[in-house]
Amino acid sequence: MISKEKKTTTIQQYQRGKNDTGSSEVQAAILTSRINELTEHFKTHKKDHHSRRGLIRMVENRKRLLAYLEREDSDRYQKLIGQLNLRK
Repeated sequence: MISKEKKTTTIQQYQRGKNDTGSSEVQAAILTSRINELTEHFKTHKKDHHSRRGLIRMVENRKRLLAYLEREDSDRYQKLIGQLNLRK
């Protein structure tokens, strides 16, 4: 779970407008930060298979969001994956 402060800074960094909290960019950025934290968790807890299932769901959800964003606006997609340091 990410902290409230980290989540609000992530939202402010990736939002498209003043009141934007649910755009594809924001959702993908929040999922990316949660995925990164869970990845660190698995370095010390290798046998935590229940949380690993949640990680796989988050990765798939982010994959769907990025595919949608690429279909709708490829410029925003390219900018986002560059900011998030995702390889594509």
